[in-house]
Amino acid sequence: MPSKRFKELRSKVDPTKKYSLDEGLKLISEMGGGKSDQTVEMALRLGVDAKQSDQQIRGAVNLPHGLGKKVIVLAFAKGPKEKEAQDAGADFVGGDDLIKKISEGWMEFDQVVATPDMMVAVSKVGKLLGPRGLMPNPKTGTVTFDIGKAVKDCKAGKVEFKTEKAGIVQCSIGKVSFGAQKLKENLAALLETITKMKPSSSKGIYLRGLALSATMSPGVRIDVASIGDM
Repeated sequence: MPSKRFKELRSKVDPTKKYSLDEGLKLISEMGGGKSDQTVEMALRLGVDAKQSDQQIRGAVNLPHGLGKKVIVLAFAKGPKEKEAQDAGADFVGGDDLIKKISEGWMEFDQVVATPDMMVAVSKVGKLLGPRGLMPNPKTGTVTFDIGKAVKDCKAGKVEFKTEKAGIVQCSIGKVSFGAQKLKENLAALLETITKMKPSSSKGIYLRGLALSATMSPGVRIDVASIGDM
């Protein structure tokens, strides 16, 4: 059963209406309170057929205001690259020792990066990392010999995104406490990157639907036409 607070918030949102981006962000930023600072999520419906390999969207972007939380980064590296990852602020650095811990159920980290020469070993735990969206991938910049930069990007608020079923991309864009303007700037950076990745085989309208929501609050539908005002 919805809480009293949720009912109060839901009464402020018209589920049949598509709000302008500024109206929607204002509503979201007013949904604070409670015991924790809620995460704001974006759900974007794209005009792509996610079943076609050439229409799958996957990438990463550095949000200008980060995500508002400490990001625990694990780096698979060895030799000089191990020290480079440590100096950049990685919380855990190693190889077979970390792979063994993960295979035994340890998952106390938020992002994973690796140097290319470590990927054969990392693939041993691919079935554990993959379903959680943690498997390093060159397309998102998490498989690279520039391991120091990869670690720093993750720490600074780099987010990964990819199309799911029905061409939906879901991604965090910050915290309610950021306020409307910072959330707008984070969202703008994300949408700009996704727009540039439009597949040539995708025809018609590309950005088809957008909704924003906070962790324990009702969703707000956004009029995609208002995105051009960003």
